[in-house]
Amino acid sequence: MCGIVGYVGKKNAQDFLISGLKRLEYRGYDSAGIVTFDAKGKATLLRSKGKISDLETKVAKNKRTDTVGIGHTRWATHGEPSERNAHPHKAGKIYLVHNGIIENYKELKSKLEKFHTFASDTDSEVLAALINHFYLDGEYPLSNAVVQALKLVHGTYGIAVVSELKPTEVVVARSGSPLVIGIGHGETLIASDASALLGHTKKAIYLNDGEVASITADSVEIKTLDSQPVSAKVETIKTDLAAIQKGGYDHFLLKEIMEQPASLTETLRGRINLIEKTVHLGGPNLSDKELKSIKHLIIVGCGTAYHAGMLASYYIEQFTNDITIEPVMASEYRYRHAHIPDHTVALIVSQSGETADTLACLRDLKSQGVKTIGIVNAIGSTIAREVDGGTYIHAGPEISVASTKAFTSQAVAMIMFGLTIAEAKGIKNSFIAPYVEEIAALPNEIDNLLQTLPDTIKALAEKYKSYDHAIYLGRDVSYPAALEGALKLKEISYIDANAYPTGELKHGPLALIDDRFFEFVLLPKDNLYDKSISGVQEVLARGGHVVVITNSAEFSLPVDNVIKITTSLKLLAPILMNLVSQLFAYYITTAKGFNVDQPRNLAKSVTVE
Repeated sequence: MCGIVGYVGKKNAQDFLISGLKRLEYRGYDSAGIVTFDAKGKATLLRSKGKISDLETKVAKNKRTDTVGIGHTRWATHGEPSERNAHPHKAGKIYLVHNGIIENYKELKSKLEKFHTFASDTDSEVLAALINHFYLDGEYPLSNAVVQALKLVHGTYGIAVVSELKPTEVVVARSGSPLVIGIGHGETLIASDASALLGHTKKAIYLNDGEVASITADSVEIKTLDSQPVSAKVETIKTDLAAIQKGGYDHFLLKEIMEQPASLTETLRGRINLIEKTVHLGGPNLSDKELKSIKHLIIVGCGTAYHAGMLASYYIEQFTNDITIEPVMASEYRYRHAHIPDHTVALIVSQSGETADTLACLRDLKSQGVKTIGIVNAIGSTIAREVDGGTYIHAGPEISVASTKAFTSQAVAMIMFGLTIAEAKGIKNSFIAPYVEEIAALPNEIDNLLQTLPDTIKALAEKYKSYDHAIYLGRDVSYPAALEGALKLKEISYIDANAYPTGELKHGPLALIDDRFFEFVLLPKDNLYDKSISGVQEVLARGGHVVVITNSAEFSLPVDNVIKITTSLKLLAPILMNLVSQLFAYYITTAKGFNVDQPRNLAKSVTVE
């Protein structure tokens, strides 16, 4: 969940490291640091607690012309955010930056304390000391020392290592935490996310688990931990620089919310046939016979991805009558001993394609012979490379920690996968057609909402910014949308927001209704509309402070506030209501004056357990 950058070349290393860390700050922002080297191996180590801007101030006072260096922005796991716990860590002649968790660090530390005086509380410094222990003052190549150390390590890592004795070389390695090597002209760059390389190179090598690379300005040599050489594949980075900039918006989160008509259009491109009312997904790599044979569908995700899978499952079960659908939280499912029926397929859902718990589930399911299909945004990510087939959602980069446009595209991509199954199973086209038509209309419907409602939602948010608690309610498809709305509110505004099915109110949540809470109700005009109305009345009868989002023109209960959505959609209206939840969370957070894009204690790409 941290960010790594590195540079070997002829340009100013400090400049690249700082600019790269700024682009990766969404991956961790409680401390940061860089170390650079001159030609003689003299190191300049600069670290600070807090944002990259704090480190940037230090660098401005300690400008160097060094042309080699590594840097890191941290999301704390072992040890509090502080300068001494910030990376890079030094041990002897070695400097190291590390993403991931070393699970056996205590055992290793106890053996290394006779050789190294530890200056931090981190597991990462233990790895630096272990590498230095094997380095033997540079008698053998640095890569050998790294390999020997990694063979003793249990856990996950993405690392970059430099020695004072040979400062023209950087050694990198990964296992469960991404690393990308950028190939430039007379320079080689390193990052944990390709976005840090944009503007410098479009050519990249995505390191695989169990690989170690020795990097100089004009060479990259890769081998496995068993010392087998690897022929690296140079790929093209498809994201452009504009996609990771704010584009005139105050925050990335608002930009990403407003991008959803365009991002969803990209998700649908080439996959919807409105003339024949069919869906075509080529990526899953399943024949019609294999699709027809599916009896059980597991949808694996964490957080927003889990909610997207849960929402999609409500739709898929509507148009497939012989499949059981099981949305699961990856962090729990990876440790369950669940029975997996024959003819099971698993959807592996992750915006980053690097989510540690989801990746662990993928590998476990594959080991049991389950066909795995990725629903992933990040091209070239680990999950995208390891699944049996997949559908890129093509939503474009998400920089804000809170996911928005990925949710919409993930949900729709999975609904389309369900429609593909239905078509293969011979479900009547007349039944499938309404879903296809609404999916095709969804980008325009989202655009209409985003053009007409933000000012209204901003005014509404102002009324509720002082509350400490919120209850989100929804039934059927609206329930997972309510879960996602509550998650958005809690993770960026810090309001204690929780979601319940509206029908569950009388089974517990009604006890919470008082003046400290407001209730946010998703109320589509569907077959459960009247039953949902009864739930709203239960809350009103107990003095609740109710906000209703509905597409019903006839709604007339005396709630505190109601936002009526005008839309032609009937089946997919809850997806529109989720956008209202996104905007509501955004405007409450800005009204409270909090950091919208970088909420406390969170980071974007969850690459640790």
